[in-house]
Amino acid sequence: MTTNEEKLRDYLKRVTADLTKARRRLQDVESSRTEPIAIVGMACRYPGGVASPEDLWRLIAAETDAITPFPDDRGWDLEELYDADPERAGHSYARHGGFLHEAADFDPEFFGLSPREALATDPQQRLLLETAYETFERAGIAADSLRDSRTGVFAGVMYNDYASRMHTMPESFEGYLGSGSAGSVASGRLSYTFGLEGPAVSVDTACSSSLVAVHLAAQALRNGECSLALAGGVTLMATPNTFIEFSRQRGLSEDGRCKAFSADADGTGWGEGAGLLLLETLSDARRNGHPVLAVLRGSAVNQDGTSSQLTAPNGPSQERVIRQALAGAKLSADEVDAVEAHGTGTTLGDPIEARALIATYGKGRTDGEPLWLGSLKSNIGHTQAAAGVGGVIKMVMAMRHGILPRTLHADERSPHIEWDRSGVELLRTARPWPQADGRPRRAAVSSFGISGTNAHVILEEATEELEPTEEPEPTSEHPAAPGGYAWPLSGRSPEAVRDQARRLHAHLTAEPAPHPAEVARTLTRHREVFAHRAVAIGSDTDELLAAVASLAGGVSLGGVVEGVVGGGLGGGPVFVFPGQGSQWVGMGAELLDESVVFAEW
Repeated sequence: MTTNEEKLRDYLKRVTADLTKARRRLQDVESSRTEPIAIVGMACRYPGGVASPEDLWRLIAAETDAITPFPDDRGWDLEELYDADPERAGHSYARHGGFLHEAADFDPEFFGLSPREALATDPQQRLLLETAYETFERAGIAADSLRDSRTGVFAGVMYNDYASRMHTMPESFEGYLGSGSAGSVASGRLSYTFGLEGPAVSVDTACSSSLVAVHLAAQALRNGECSLALAGGVTLMATPNTFIEFSRQRGLSEDGRCKAFSADADGTGWGEGAGLLLLETLSDARRNGHPVLAVLRGSAVNQDGTSSQLTAPNGPSQERVIRQALAGAKLSADEVDAVEAHGTGTTLGDPIEARALIATYGKGRTDGEPLWLGSLKSNIGHTQAAAGVGGVIKMVMAMRHGILPRTLHADERSPHIEWDRSGVELLRTARPWPQADGRPRRAAVSSFGISGTNAHVILEEATEELEPTEEPEPTSEHPAAPGGYAWPLSGRSPEAVRDQARRLHAHLTAEPAPHPAEVARTLTRHREVFAHRAVAIGSDTDELLAAVASLAGGVSLGGVVEGVVGGGLGGGPVFVFPGQGSQWVGMGAELLDESVVFAEW
């Protein structure tokens, strides 16, 4: 072989090696762009007293209608506001909706706000603070552990009308009211309060805001802009202006109920809510040991462009956004079992949406396996910027329970939709949701904004369950505890500790209780710790629950130890003697008789 031939061969080897490396880098980039996103935490507030995803599921499973009369604590002139005549300017012909009647309740000190600043702050921001904290805890992440982390915030907010209620601004509100009512601050306040340094973006695409926020959060995670992301939305109506505006457009249901895809559909019914998801790439969630509640396989966002009118939905655009989401998820339409529809109950929007679903999901489906269609709005109304994320939470809970719940107020299907042989069927009764041919359950969620911005996401159930579903036998992971188990609780006041005890007791008695070692580990490692503390001690779950119940009732019986970090029960100094073997007994005996000793949990 000549020298030139050897050089050429070496050159070709180097080129081939470089091409192989480049191909692998492109594959890695492509893989990151389509990596599934894990939902590792969820929290929410919705009508009907819903304060958790479990509450929302109980409301849906019980087929509850959560629509109520207008609230009487917001300064609305209810007698003057209502008029049955839709032509009357300045009035609403509807006087019901889905409201958060507890929206004024808030603990400002917990989040570092003064009472004056809290009062000047839009309740929407306050709701986001509460749900964000709960989302972290429900993911098993102590909120204070995320300070200085690359955690992003993507919050859908479409109303900034809280400050407008005040014709004359109180002097004490000066300096607080602007930031307290700014939509841009809704996301930024979460980042500031919890010390999060990823992107903070407030999204307003009207009714599709929260689902667009979820899409943007997923993209940011895949692009490496953040390692965790809060995503969702909030809506609370400080004024009745939305009811007045849509009364002029004849867009409201007279009784405030969304009769989605029903022959009785007569307009939308407004609602309120807040919902947040904590998202993480699936590989990170597995590596970090976070609970994977469900997986976001794909999502897409687009725009109606020019349609029949500015606020009218565009069927072809809806079809395109669905196909984009399916392509991103690398799934065919027949691999999706159900769709949580936008389904507002309007005679214009519902038929357009149904035709888009039939054109995309309905064609080519096996007989007897239609796409099942439902709408949470039939239970709680149209919660606007919080609607899409509410649909996601509903479908995650439905997948985990294996049930497709009923859509209310739809005993007779809309005659404006060609249901026969469409491949799409309305969920007029609840039905089991079995896994199809061994593959995971999958559902899609749609949101279409009056802005013309459409969003569609595709969810898949988690195939690996990280949380124990039944009490394990003693192992190295769950060793037998001859001395019993300790469940620590803490708060910023004695009342907060008792409230934590009440919530823990309610949760563990409503759902199958995990092994006491699992509860102990979660309370010890995955909760933020405050100065006022209590520990429930017992040898089994029954003893521990009894101790927790006594603490919740304000009567500390046997099995409960209480104290305050920074002074003990008597207000004196607290010491910890680590000791050297048996010396600990002698060194600490006298102090233990006179004070309270806390080692670090």
